[in-house]
Amino acid sequence: MSLAKLTKETAVYGISAIAGRFLYFLLTPLYTYQLENRSDYGIVSNLFAIVALLMIAFTYRMETAFFRYATGVEQAEAEKAFRTASISIAISSVGLGVLLWSLAGSIAQLFQYPEYTHLVKLCVLILCLDALCEIPFARLRLEGRAKLYAFIRLAVILINIGGNLFFLLLCPYLLKHQGFAPVHGLLHTFYHPEQAITYIFLSNVMASAFALLLLLPVYRRMQWRFDKRLWWQMMVYAAPLILVGFSYVINETFSRQMMPFLLEGTVKARQEQLGIYGANYKLAMLLSLFTQAFRYGAEPFFFKHKNAENARQLYADVALYFTVFMALGFLGVMLYLDLFKYFIAPGYWAGLGVVPILLMANLFLGLYYNLSVWYRVNDLTHWGAYISLAGAAVTMALNIWWIPVIGYYGSAWATLICYSSMAAACYFIGQRFFAVPYNIPRIGLYIVLALGIYALSLYLSPVSLTWRLVVNTALIGIFIAAIYLLEKKKLAAVLR
Repeated sequence: MSLAKLTKETAVYGISAIAGRFLYFLLTPLYTYQLENRSDYGIVSNLFAIVALLMIAFTYRMETAFFRYATGVEQAEAEKAFRTASISIAISSVGLGVLLWSLAGSIAQLFQYPEYTHLVKLCVLILCLDALCEIPFARLRLEGRAKLYAFIRLAVILINIGGNLFFLLLCPYLLKHQGFAPVHGLLHTFYHPEQAITYIFLSNVMASAFALLLLLPVYRRMQWRFDKRLWWQMMVYAAPLILVGFSYVINETFSRQMMPFLLEGTVKARQEQLGIYGANYKLAMLLSLFTQAFRYGAEPFFFKHKNAENARQLYADVALYFTVFMALGFLGVMLYLDLFKYFIAPGYWAGLGVVPILLMANLFLGLYYNLSVWYRVNDLTHWGAYISLAGAAVTMALNIWWIPVIGYYGSAWATLICYSSMAAACYFIGQRFFAVPYNIPRIGLYIVLALGIYALSLYLSPVSLTWRLVVNTALIGIFIAAIYLLEKKKLAAVLR
């Protein structure tokens, strides 16, 4: 019953996470086809990578601390945890926002974008607005209000998508056709075609502001009383997770931040290579859609069921079926890459070779998240910090070593090695403190089987695209049949 509940909540969160991420994924062809230079997309990739890193500083994993101190307690205590976390985030966001706004010019100069100081300021606004939404969103997740959460998330995403379509497609179209001459004067008052990448960040600001607007009633109903003692407990709990968060973002974004410095060639050439890698990285992110949906459903689920009699077996089952779906997703992307590649412009296809490496890296990242349940539910978060810091060290060392040698392929291999080693370390260390009966042979079997089927598809690959798709579809059918034969009893129970 518990596993079924997680499946249902993951499905609802998946509506917002997967649909939302997929809609954002659809922006990739818009950017790669509409932006005049691949270097422009490199700038976009780099700045959003910086935003992801700084978001950890703005939220400092307070949402996870909120889950910890608002679960299994009376309503008054849960409300105290909510308002303490919310007030803390509000104060720190304003302070950090003012500081970064004043340093915007220096930051732009550091990353070799001196003419884009205004983009740094837009990124600061995104960070402040998103941070203020973090705890209210966490409260919706804790209360199991998945449908309302999904509605707000999707509404915000549609605002962002709409802004991008308006500025990057509709405005240029209207200006190119004389039939719309009466509105040209109005468009010229706020729209400048040469500032295309500015509107990408402006659309994001609009969406983040809309999210905060929808969540303002939560703040208005809150009593603005701050509990210093509880805040200190939450910070002590979250401190190691801050390192975990920074390490995760370093693993995800360090390569994109370092490529402009480590690659050879002119500044523009390096930005173009970054653009190619960033576009293909988006293709690999298809597999992370399920991980994202799963994470939103699993985080409160793990805490709620930590004292259940069958908790350890439940965690083991979740990890196994997560791997099954991730392996299936890996094959789904790679065996139909001939179709998926059209989501990015042909000028970016030179980097398609990194996609299978990054897909497998995402599989191990999701597996690591499953295996990390032991330190989350047992207040052993310092171990998560140790493992994550070690992973970040591996990422940084391998990127610095390999990027100058093999370019962005070095970044892809570094990501895979980092996440697979983190998953292995998390499993072996976790078994000492909180032994969970993970079916490692079966998990390994599905990963090896997926890789074997992919290798077979490369060997059999017919010249004709039609026959390639037919053969690859049959190969996916074989993998699904293997899942059915091995897991039919448990899967039937979950689906019921």
